Amino acid sequence: MTPPHAPPRQFLLSAEPGIRLVVRYKIEGGLTDALGYLLETSDSSCTVRTRTSDVEIPLALVVAAKEVPPPPQRRGAR
Repeated sequence: MTPPHAPPRQFLLSAEPGIRLVVRYKIEGGLTDALGYLLETSDSSCTVRTRTSDVEIPLALVVAAKEVPPPPQRRGAR
């Protein structure tokens, strides 16, 4: 597990692919989050696999990033 208070860029560059994380980054008009699994990180971007798609995020736009626990188990049918 990566240190919890590393700057976002440093955290992403040192994070192991496959971890579940959330990345907050700038978009036109504000901020948004990508929640999913880290696929890869380069010197300029990271790719996160969310539920709906793979999102490539320029590291220059990242304002926060952290590892998160696995999703909760789905409940069975009643």
